[in-house]
Amino acid sequence: MDIEQFIQRTEALHRSLADLYQTASVLPWIPPDMLPQAFKELYGTSKIVQLAAEELYQQNEELIQTRNLLEAECRYYQDLFEFAPDGYLVTNAEGIIREANLSAAKLLNISRQSLIGKPMSNFVLFQERHCFRTELNQLSQSDRIQELVVHFRQGNGDFFTAALTVTVVRNQHARVSSLRWLLRNIDERQQTERLFNKDVDISQNCPTYKHSKGETIVLNPLIIWYVRHGLVKLSTFFETGEEALIGLAKTQMVFGSNMTSLPIYQATALTDVELASIDVAEIAVNPILSRILLPKINQRLQQTESFLVISGRRRVEDRLHHLLELLKREVGEPVVGGTRLSVRFTHEDIASACCTTRVTITRLLGKLQQHNLINFDAKKHIILKD
Repeated sequence: MDIEQFIQRTEALHRSLADLYQTASVLPWIPPDMLPQAFKELYGTSKIVQLAAEELYQQNEELIQTRNLLEAECRYYQDLFEFAPDGYLVTNAEGIIREANLSAAKLLNISRQSLIGKPMSNFVLFQERHCFRTELNQLSQSDRIQELVVHFRQGNGDFFTAALTVTVVRNQHARVSSLRWLLRNIDERQQTERLFNKDVDISQNCPTYKHSKGETIVLNPLIIWYVRHGLVKLSTFFETGEEALIGLAKTQMVFGSNMTSLPIYQATALTDVELASIDVAEIAVNPILSRILLPKINQRLQQTESFLVISGRRRVEDRLHHLLELLKREVGEPVVGGTRLSVRFTHEDIASACCTTRVTITRLLGKLQQHNLINFDAKKHIILKD
C-alpha cells in the first residue's frame, strides 16, 4: 500500500467515525454521557491519525522533490565525468581501474568495459612498469596532488606520452579509498607547441592592413587583430578626458575590443604597423588556431595586470620605476651600457600610464637623468643604464 492509499483509507475511516459519532449524539433517547468512552477515544485517535497521515504525505512530497534534485545533480556530475575532454580514471589504492570516462577509453583505444578491473600498469610501457608501481606505492604516503609522465600503450599497440595528475582520496579512517587520475596525451600538445615555437604565421591567409604611426586603429568586436609588425598603444579615457595607458601590443601579440569590458577602448599605432584580422568565428571552429592564440591572449591579459599594479602604487616615483622596468621587458633592446626602449614614448604617454601629470614625469625623468640612471639617444629614445 502506498502513502496516498493509506491517506485515502484514513480519511474514509475518519468520515465514517464522524458520521457515526454525530448520529449517536443527536438521537434523543441516548444521553451524551451514555456514549461509550471508547467510542470518543476512537474518534479522537482517528483524527490524530488523519493529521499524522497528512503530515507524512507532505514530508513524502518533500522527500520526492529532494530525491529528484539529487538524481538530477548526480546525472549532471556523471555527465561531466563521462563527457570531459580529458581522460579520467578512478582506481583503488593498488591501481585497479574502477571507473573510466569516454575520453580515457578513446585515449587508450579500448572499450570502457575492457578497462574496468584492469591494473593501470597493464597499459604502461613494459620498461616503465616497475618505476610506475614504485610511484603507485608511494602515493598513499602523501595527500598532495602529484604529476607523473609515463608512456601508455594503446589497444592497437601504439604508444603515446601521457601526463598523469593523481589525487588521493581517503576514508574516515585516513586510509586510501581511491585514486583519481587525470590523463592527457601530451604528444598532441607538444606537436602544437612545436608549431607555435616555429612561429607559424597564423595570419598567412588573413586580410592584412597597414597603419602609419599615430593613426587610430578601428576596433570591431567580431575581429581580433594580430600584430605582424610594429607596436600598438592600447588606452582608455577617464571622465575627465585624461588618457590611461593599459597595454602595448607588439609583434606577434593580439588585441581587440572583444578582449575587454571597458566602454572606451582605443588602439593607436605607436610605429608603422602591419595587422592581420582574425575572425572570432573562425577561432571557435579551429582548435589549432585557438590553442596557438590562447597563450598570446594570456600574454596580453598578464601585461594589462602589470599596468594595473603600477597604477595602484602610492608613490609616483615607484610607478615610474616599475613602468620603466615593464617597458624594458616589453620593448627593450640591448645597447652599449644599458637597454634602449625601441619606441619613443612621450612624457604624456608615460604620465598616462603612471596616472599623473606630464609636468611631474618631466621632473622625475630629469632627476633620473641627473643621477645617471637613464639617458636619451639622438631620437629621444630612453636608455636605461645597467
